Amino acid sequence: MRKYVRKALVALMFPGLAYGQVDPKCADYELPASYDEQVQQDFLLNYVALATTYSPVHGPIPHKPGHGAVGVDVGVIPPLGCGKRLVLSGSKTEDTNKTPVAPRLRATFAFPSIGRVVPYAGLAYIPPVKFLGTTNVIVSGELGAGIPIGTVFQAGARFHYTLGKTVGEIATPFIEGDPVYEDIYLGSSFGFDGIVGFDLGSVVPFVAGGFTDVSTFFYIADDGVVSNNLHPYFGPNFSVGADALVKERIRLGGELYGATGGYSLPDKNVTSVDAGRRYGSIYTARFRIAVEL
Repeated sequence: MRKYVRKALVALMFPGLAYGQVDPKCADYELPASYDEQVQQDFLLNYVALATTYSPVHGPIPHKPGHGAVGVDVGVIPPLGCGKRLVLSGSKTEDTNKTPVAPRLRATFAFPSIGRVVPYAGLAYIPPVKFLGTTNVIVSGELGAGIPIGTVFQAGARFHYTLGKTVGEIATPFIEGDPVYEDIYLGSSFGFDGIVGFDLGSVVPFVAGGFTDVSTFFYIADDGVVSNNLHPYFGPNFSVGADALVKERIRLGGELYGATGGYSLPDKNVTSVDAGRRYGSIYTARFRIAVEL
């Protein structure tokens, strides 16, 4: 059963990939003594959701009051090493490193200020387009507010959420040639960030930090089994980046993003617990290009 769960996790991140033998690059890799099948499963379930969290890619005040922007975000999906790709006690390798980025449409708008406080909102969307046998749809949102302090310093806070669904042949049939069933993966995340930045004119460097909670659901239609994530991610995240307005119309942003690993409440039947990055973490880069309105 675990074999098909592993295959499913690969397809969620990178649809259409085949499940093969051990990658020659990993042939000499020795699994650590702490290797655990449940850990591998939960890490990959969390990794999918962490790869699409809705991080700021902007400063505490994303626009002047009454202005906004529409454009595209591009999130880098870091490749996984042999230690996370080997499954079934090292007898198989997940081919997870085919898709390097995840683009999505994004819009933000800063409302008229309330005193000195500038409230804002944002939305991002990946439409349900079928690709390589699966249909993926992801919607994200944010609500926040920022305030200038002096002539340069800015501070703010935001709430963010992401809801994602993948439908398709994720776990392939037990026997080749058997009927194909559409599996379902649901992944969601939400959290709060505090942001500080420095308004240097056309460029605003910023630092953000907060906490993110992840939930997942995976239904394997072939046999009606639900794969449980016994260690859903709940922990810190951070962003370090800059937001720039070029020639008054083009907005560019970029950040280094990390979810460093957090506390996971395990199932009571799990006796080996190593809560933290072992069950989920990611370090990546995210970029934005948009037209200022």
